[in-house]
Amino acid sequence: MGKFNVVLYEPEIPQNTGNIARLCACTGASLYLVRKLGFALTDKYTKRAGMDYWESVDLHKINSMDELYKMFPQGRFYYLTTKSKKKYTDIEFKENDFIVFGPESRGLPQEYVTQDSAITIPMVEGQRSLNLSNSVAIVAYEIIRQIGL
Repeated sequence: MGKFNVVLYEPEIPQNTGNIARLCACTGASLYLVRKLGFALTDKYTKRAGMDYWESVDLHKINSMDELYKMFPQGRFYYLTTKSKKKYTDIEFKENDFIVFGPESRGLPQEYVTQDSAITIPMVEGQRSLNLSNSVAIVAYEIIRQIGL
């Protein structure tokens, strides 16, 4: 396990996942992909976006969030959503924390966005959301700022 963990719940766009895998390789973060994936990991777009970084990624494919919770019963999970008022910068991140992001087209299911640990990246009113790989990078580097690389 890296210093922190990125969880993509049912990601849909291969290029985003490839970019995030590359980010994880460069930051030492572990990457958890929660099925169902909207593409195959062998997809040319996923491979190209991750380029030659895939071998450096601590990658885990799991079937459900429940499986992840069982693997890390003491884990601290933060759920990124546009539906929270709590900013990601208000969190005091610790090593081994998990940041969870939903699918590009619909975000995380309601059961996650209503958690006390649901957090957001501020945006101007009227905009739907940031790109997934940009969102992961923003929060990942806040964690790095706080706990180091």
